[in-house]
Amino acid sequence: MAKRLLEIRSLDVHYGDAHVLFDVDLHVDEGAIVSLVGANGAGKSTLLKAVSGLVAPTDGEIRFRDRSIVGMAAQEIVGIGISHVPEGRGLFAQMTVLENLELGAYPSRQRPRMGESLARVFGLFPRLDERRGQKAGSLSGGEQQMLAIGRAMMANPSLLILDEPSLGLSPIIVRTMFELVRTLNEQGMTILLVEQNIHQALQVAHHAYVLQTGHVVMQGSGPVLLEDPTVRKAYIGSLA
Repeated sequence: MAKRLLEIRSLDVHYGDAHVLFDVDLHVDEGAIVSLVGANGAGKSTLLKAVSGLVAPTDGEIRFRDRSIVGMAAQEIVGIGISHVPEGRGLFAQMTVLENLELGAYPSRQRPRMGESLARVFGLFPRLDERRGQKAGSLSGGEQQMLAIGRAMMANPSLLILDEPSLGLSPIIVRTMFELVRTLNEQGMTILLVEQNIHQALQVAHHAYVLQTGHVVMQGSGPVLLEDPTVRKAYIGSLA
């Protein structure tokens, strides 16, 4: 039986008076790719931010390695092994590739291993190695996404959270990005993925959840959901 790495129970989140997530239950097993799909405004990014300590739940429980992380600061959550690549990447445009990567290793437990972490990132992304002295803002969209993922990996996470990694990328680069997700997972990385490309997100997922107006309305294996007529009807534009 797979070991449960992340468990969310009865999670509610508000933004002011707006109720965004309603009684959400979700779990991520160690070694899995779990996709969270749904329309814009369904609450997907809010859920990721709650896991990362960027928004505070109003009710419910979030447990990582069977330890409650509700109320922990975002930097503490990174320190225990959760790295979040946000929508929009969040790079420091005027800093170099190398400087952005070095910032990813700021947890104290990772600083002595910075050289090892850099070697791993450059092994996965040789293009970043070639551009290590280049300003992040001058990179292509695909290179910037590689850098954002590489920076998250510098903290040597147990759980990598990816929010819309294909956003704004060309179809060729999107395919490359999902090949990377598979490669990372094959190397042992557990991944929680929010993705606008429903077809790709379900193809790559071991398990997936469909979020609709803040509620989990369906869950199952990625391939099964991909063939489900309800899912196909709701997201036919994405699946065409």
